[in-house]
Amino acid sequence: MNLDYELSTSELEEILTLIKLVHGYDFTNYAQTSLKRRVVRCMGLSHIRTASQLRFQLANDSTFFAWFLQSIMVNVTEMFRDPPFYQNIREKVLPILASYPIIKIWHAGCSTGEEVYSMAILLKEANLLERCRLYATDLNPANLENARQGLVPVQHLDEYAESYRQAGGQRDFSDYYTRQGNHIQMHKTLRDSILFAQHNLVTDRVFNEFQLVCCRNVLIYFNKELQNHVVRLFHDSLASLGFLAIGPKESLLFTDLRDQFAPITTDTKIFRRIR
Repeated sequence: MNLDYELSTSELEEILTLIKLVHGYDFTNYAQTSLKRRVVRCMGLSHIRTASQLRFQLANDSTFFAWFLQSIMVNVTEMFRDPPFYQNIREKVLPILASYPIIKIWHAGCSTGEEVYSMAILLKEANLLERCRLYATDLNPANLENARQGLVPVQHLDEYAESYRQAGGQRDFSDYYTRQGNHIQMHKTLRDSILFAQHNLVTDRVFNEFQLVCCRNVLIYFNKELQNHVVRLFHDSLASLGFLAIGPKESLLFTDLRDQFAPITTDTKIFRRIR
């Protein structure tokens, strides 16, 4: 791999401008240090030596761009990631959401879907799934296709089962999937409860009103300007007194709307929109 190639700031800006103009994806307000590292890694994997060669490939090879997009996106996710978060959702959020006749939940930046399927299991165990509308969105169409299929690699199965147990699981984790070779597939009742759609947090607008918005471990990849934009999007997407969940290493303290949310939990970063 060609990890020793140094990409200058101006070269990265030119690459991001090309991607925006040709493909419509705007990465200009992503955290530049980590983004540059991922772009350089892609150059090494594809044996590209220069920024100009990379720009040519991005502009003229749609297959290469699809691979590049998949490679630079951060797709770290797992079932019941951070079990205390799901325990708090189960105990402190779902009893309040149960008062709504129709519950609408948005998982923004859903990656390959493991966390939204975890939420669907919680809702099913709370007898809320049938009156809940789950929306799961991501920038990357390849992620969405994987998520729709509900396929999860089997190598993490024991870890996921333990996380489910720690999150207060009420049944056996195996009740929610079938084994298919090197993957498990989440049951059809869970898959049918989720609407997967492409949505760009940078450019797209509010598309519904939600009682809960989950966007965990996404804001850390944005600069302050984009964090402000996205938090405002979530604020405007929430019903009065709706809930917002972000990642454990993320914060609202440095956003312009920090006074519009009250913390429900501090360790698992669940907030409630102030009326």
